[in-house]
Amino acid sequence: MALGRGYAGQDCSLARALEVVGERWTLLVIRDCFYGVRRFGDFHAHLDIPRAVLANRLKSLTAAAIIERHPHPTGVEVDYVLTRRGLDLWPMVFTLGQWGERWLAPDGIRRLYSHVACGTDITASGWCPACDVLPSPGDLLIHQGPGADSTLRNDRVSVALRSGPHRLLTDLFPTSAHTPDIP
Repeated sequence: MALGRGYAGQDCSLARALEVVGERWTLLVIRDCFYGVRRFGDFHAHLDIPRAVLANRLKSLTAAAIIERHPHPTGVEVDYVLTRRGLDLWPMVFTLGQWGERWLAPDGIRRLYSHVACGTDITASGWCPACDVLPSPGDLLIHQGPGADSTLRNDRVSVALRSGPHRLLTDLFPTSAHTPDIP
């Protein structure tokens, strides 16, 4: 049976959302934006994605107002930063990741998130049990869980994420000046 060409004929909000974020690699680019990845070269190295595909995904996400391009302080590179529309994807990105942790992580949880205000790990539903709140992504720290494989990746994003807790949405490399890798 042949696959359809798109979801345009569907009267469904989920189908329309998939038109924007459903292509391969797109959700991983968005996830990395939450992790604090901002530059083309870092997305490329961390995701091990073909350059042309990455350039296409960044262009599509920019056109859909999920991310914006901002000049990097170095004046050479460009930062890709989530917009309000992009930030609103956090519950879906988090929940899909938690589903993967539950059903597809045989060695245990790979990533843990804790509430900045109190240091308590949040639940699988994203709730802080100590503060009785649902923290926004900017109020969360990400750190390795017991099932993380520290030998799997050695790109600078993976190394930075393994090096200790990192606040979501905070640039992993704020003063970085490395060889530009702009599409």
